[in-house]
Amino acid sequence: MKQADLQLIDTLSLNREGARTGIYSVCSAHPAVLHASMQQALKDNSILLVESTSNQVDQYGGYTGMVPQAFAAYVHGAADKAGFPADRILLGGDHLGPNAWQQEPTESAMEKAAVLVTEYVKAGYTKIHLDASMYCSDDQGDRSKPLDDEIVAARAAELCAAAEKAWKISYTGKHQPHYVIGTEVPVPGGAREEEEAVLPTSPEAAARTIEITRNAFFKRGLDDAWERVIGLVVQPGVEFGDDQVFQYDRSHPKAVGLSAGIKKFPRLVYEAHSTDYQSEVSLTQLIEDHFAILKVGPWLTFAYREAIFALSCIEDELLKTGSLTAPSHIKEILDQVMTENPGYWKKYYPGSEAQQAFKRKYSFSDRSRYYWPNTQIQESLNRLTANLQELEIPLSLLSQFMPAQFLEVTDGKTANRPMDLVYSKIRNVTGSYSRACGLSR
Repeated sequence: MKQADLQLIDTLSLNREGARTGIYSVCSAHPAVLHASMQQALKDNSILLVESTSNQVDQYGGYTGMVPQAFAAYVHGAADKAGFPADRILLGGDHLGPNAWQQEPTESAMEKAAVLVTEYVKAGYTKIHLDASMYCSDDQGDRSKPLDDEIVAARAAELCAAAEKAWKISYTGKHQPHYVIGTEVPVPGGAREEEEAVLPTSPEAAARTIEITRNAFFKRGLDDAWERVIGLVVQPGVEFGDDQVFQYDRSHPKAVGLSAGIKKFPRLVYEAHSTDYQSEVSLTQLIEDHFAILKVGPWLTFAYREAIFALSCIEDELLKTGSLTAPSHIKEILDQVMTENPGYWKKYYPGSEAQQAFKRKYSFSDRSRYYWPNTQIQESLNRLTANLQELEIPLSLLSQFMPAQFLEVTDGKTANRPMDLVYSKIRNVTGSYSRACGLSR
């Protein structure tokens, strides 16, 4: 089997030729998500692309507490536990640039961004999204509008130069990085307020980004690196908010123009962010229209949360029968911890206290994903799984609260055990992406 990065290139090349092939990127550090995603890739006999963002993982640890080397080791450790071959893992870095240091002057922010990219490459990441689209503190201009394209491209080239230097020093030509450029300037984790529509990037803007960035690379002597630029991040017209999802509309004139326009540029495909909660039909159409790299993140932990809540409901019913005596109270403890530590959700969930309480549980943005590592929550989760492992979950309750898993259990595809049911629930999501990308056998 070819190494993972070469398989990625083959997949994208086939997509450009008209085949329904693509890859989905798992943007999550949650252990259950990684395990379920590896189960999916094992079933498909495919590579697995796992990405971390510049907020999650940086040279200072990010919000996960992991530097790039540590995250790479963490993913490979998860692969070892799942029995997934390490050489089929492709690591990607998302939105790598001065994002975390926007409040600093350009010079210091870009110095730190260069170290960030360097550390990602040294850690063995081979898919690098260069994103310098954000304003630094001393940048001039109207901040309600995007930063000037020429400035963004020049800074992306500067970061690429740092990545190339790190690669040549660290790997002497092996594991060469492949780059993604551009940005759709998303709100992290989805839209915060109700919107009426999300417009695709115009074909003209996409072409301009490619041409300006190519010129900036050539100006720095990065001709060889430009040959390894594989994708452009654009907005295909998909997004999600607390309780709304904008499905892909391939008939929109801009979407039509984007799909046709990418063929003018050798090697390139589109990378689509915020594809969470898209229907399988929409995901398939995105792949067919050359949005060949699909990002998925919050939907995976949303599915995990759905599974945990469903198991909690089963636990509640079993308590009423006297089968269990010490409930986990997982839903209450999760909300208690989130309420006492509102930093990860407060600015994302406006509204009354009742509305905020609802969003903490059920928002598509899934800010609860930041709280699962909490010690108190982990103790509650352990209690939940221990309770349900003491006896076999009644199939009637499984049908009531996890109907898709009920069918998998009765078909012998999934064991009727708590964590197997959780993994199955997450694979309901990865399965949609796998089939859309033409990976499922």
